[in-house]
Amino acid sequence: MNPKEIIARRVAKEFKDGQLINLGIGLPTLTTNYIEEGVNVTFQSENGMVGMGTVAKEDEIDVNITNAGAQYVTINDDGVFFDSAVSFGLIRGGHVDVTVLGALEVDQHGNLANWIVPGKMVPGMGGAMDLVVGAKRVIVAMLHTVKGKSKILKNCTLPLTAQGVVDIIVTELAVMKVTKEGLVVTEINEGVTIEELKEMTDADLIISDDLLYAKEQTI
Repeated sequence: MNPKEIIARRVAKEFKDGQLINLGIGLPTLTTNYIEEGVNVTFQSENGMVGMGTVAKEDEIDVNITNAGAQYVTINDDGVFFDSAVSFGLIRGGHVDVTVLGALEVDQHGNLANWIVPGKMVPGMGGAMDLVVGAKRVIVAMLHTVKGKSKILKNCTLPLTAQGVVDIIVTELAVMKVTKEGLVVTEINEGVTIEELKEMTDADLIISDDLLYAKEQTI
C-alpha cells in the first residue's frame, strides 16, 4: 500500500457521523474513498459547494463542477452551490467541524506552514488561513519527510499560515496529537520502531502510555 493511501485511510477514521468537513487539495481528497460504513458526513469546498462527492471519474466529469484545487468532482443529489461570501461565512462562522490539509511544515507547538516556499511564485495562501482558525478541528495529513528531511519540526522555518491551530498530525508512520505538553505519539505503524520514528522527526516526541501499534493498512 502506498504511503498516501495509508494516510488517507487513517484520516478517514477521524470522521464522525453528521460532521461538515472541508478537504484541502491533493492527499486530503483521497479520504472520501475510505469513509467507514455507517458514517455519514458532508463535504464542503470553499469555492462554493456543500454536498461535494468524490473526485470525478472520466465519465463523470462536468467541467462546471470543480473543488477549490480545480479538480473535477461530483456533487451529491442533496448538494448545493453558493457564492464565496456564503462559503466563507460557513468557515469563519465556525460551522465547519473538521478541516484536513496538507503541510510543508508543522511544529510541536501546533503551528502550520503550508502555503509558500520563499523565492517561489505562488498565488497566495487561499482559504487555508480562514479554515484553520474557523474549523473546530484541524487535521494535517502529510508525508513524514521530504527528501529525507523531517516535516515535523521543533519550530517551523517557513512563513506561517497560522499559529497553534493544528490538533492532530497523520503521516504514513504515526499519528501525533498536539497538546499543551507537546507532541504526543498515540499510534505508530507496526513496521516502525519508536527509535526510528524519533530519528525521522525533528520535533520532540512524547510517547503515549497507551501507544497503539497499528497495522500498515489501518494506520
